[in-house]
Amino acid sequence: MADAALRGRGDLTQGSIGPTLLKFAIPTLASSILQSLNGTINAIWVGRFLGEHALAATSNANMVMFLLTAFVFGFGMASTILIGQYWGRKDVDEARKIFGTAAGAFGIITILIAIAGWFLSPAILHALGTPGDAEQLALEYLRVIFLAMPALLLLTLLMMALRGAGDSLTPLWFMIVAVVLDSGLNPVFILGLGPIPRMGIAGSAMSTLVGNYLALIGLLIYMYAQDLPLRLRGRELCYLWPNFAILRTIVTKGLPMGIQMVVISMSALALVSLVNREGVDTTAAFGVAMQLWTYVQMPAMALGAAVSAMTAQNIGAGRWDRVNAITRSGVIYTLLITGALIVLLTLADRTVLALFMGSDSPALPIARHIHMLATWNFLLFGVTMVLFGTVRANGAVWAPLIILAVGLVAVRFGWILATYEWLGADALWSSFPVASAANMLLAVAYYFKGGWRKARMAVQPSVDECIEEAEATREPGGALNPAG
Repeated sequence: MADAALRGRGDLTQGSIGPTLLKFAIPTLASSILQSLNGTINAIWVGRFLGEHALAATSNANMVMFLLTAFVFGFGMASTILIGQYWGRKDVDEARKIFGTAAGAFGIITILIAIAGWFLSPAILHALGTPGDAEQLALEYLRVIFLAMPALLLLTLLMMALRGAGDSLTPLWFMIVAVVLDSGLNPVFILGLGPIPRMGIAGSAMSTLVGNYLALIGLLIYMYAQDLPLRLRGRELCYLWPNFAILRTIVTKGLPMGIQMVVISMSALALVSLVNREGVDTTAAFGVAMQLWTYVQMPAMALGAAVSAMTAQNIGAGRWDRVNAITRSGVIYTLLITGALIVLLTLADRTVLALFMGSDSPALPIARHIHMLATWNFLLFGVTMVLFGTVRANGAVWAPLIILAVGLVAVRFGWILATYEWLGADALWSSFPVASAANMLLAVAYYFKGGWRKARMAVQPSVDECIEEAEATREPGGALNPAG
């Protein structure tokens, strides 16, 4: 089982739970912040150098990119959890098989996405209803983004796999590489500085392509140079040919997690359509509030992912005695960090919001009102994400999807429909804490009373493999159930 390879490397089953969780989560949080800053900086470059039409074009193309990365997030989380469980068992070889299957399968899929996306880009933009004056710009941008997809999606997958093996620092360093290159090269490719030809809006996408391919290549070189435990050598390179039992588990467990991200985005898009009816100032105010919320929700997302990885390792190691403590630490840290962030933003809300719209904007008081009514909902959201992170680590993936759909669709829009006549626009803002409260209560009930502890994340063998295992002489440890 190559225990020596694990000694001191990514083991989240030992030591004090709280400090270990926080140390693991902080690099993940930093990576999320960098990703958001990268998007903000790139939008500034495009808006300043190319104008509003180009900015609208990138927004339409980025919707496509978000939907694709949402599904990869689901499959990446499934791989992370599987790797974490086998890592907790000290079964390095099985963890490498999972990593190889995930990387090999998605390497093929991302290449097919790039080819299909290049040819289907006009039809995709037409289906999105892209404004005619922005459609050609969006096409130039989206086609290059599709060429960048293999690197972008594989880099995301590799980073998530490394976190499953208890390494959150390496992904952070290469996220920094990708962000610095992407943001720094934007004006170079857009304007054609030095020997680089002027590419306009396609240059913004080209910087994403170059940044992510170089970061991916750099990460692969680093994995081998540092002999990171998930690297594949010799006969292990055969693991890149997908094992269909592993792939079936990744897909069946990952699909609901990917759909969760789509549910969240679709709910937000539907809400935006309602906000648009309230007028330009209200729409602008809500847009600024959403910019702030991108950062407010990050601690919850990072800690939820950290809890999931840490719980998966402990379940794999049979350390169920640590699971409740990991969850409790995750909830406490989420409430403390998110709460502190909300308090700071509330104390400085006028100053912070004015950065986006100016201190004399008629939308500023509306934005402050939205902030006061809605932002505190991320405390409830944080608790939900941590609980979901725990139950997903044992393979319970459908209940979180159903709970999110109930809260973000049925409860949110039911509340708006029922209260709009007497609350007006406040029905929209108050729907945030109402939906989050419903999600949290359902998540708490499922955590304490649901059957998630009986779920399985383990790879289910084929019939032939079951027969071979039954006929083979087994080591005593061979019958251990990695799902606890």
